[in-house]
Amino acid sequence: MVEDRITDGKRIGQLLASELTGLDRGPLSTVSVVDADPDVEPVPEGELAYRVTAGETSVGEVRVTPETARLALSTTVQPDIPEYAAVTVEQTESGTVLVAHSGAAVKQLVGVVEQVLERAD
Repeated sequence: MVEDRITDGKRIGQLLASELTGLDRGPLSTVSVVDADPDVEPVPEGELAYRVTAGETSVGEVRVTPETARLALSTTVQPDIPEYAAVTVEQTESGTVLVAHSGAAVKQLVGVVEQVLERAD
């Protein structure tokens, strides 16, 4: 059996955008991807690929590196990330950044976004 693991940051970001806009349940039903740059080129420090909103509220922005998609949250709500998660959390001066290192992490990252939106209500 061949395992294809998506580790290209741009592709991970594209998968995340598709998942966020394709789900129509609970708080995710109001999520949109805005200001998307389809020609974004990943750079080590992260290049802005798109912003994520829920209705009129900013959720965050997604930046892509050669190996990751990084969602910098616009909220102070702290998500609970299970220890087994493929998503890692970084605390920066500007806030919380959720990092997806593979395509497999996208589903978990969407779950975290859903959790953040539920807690923000």
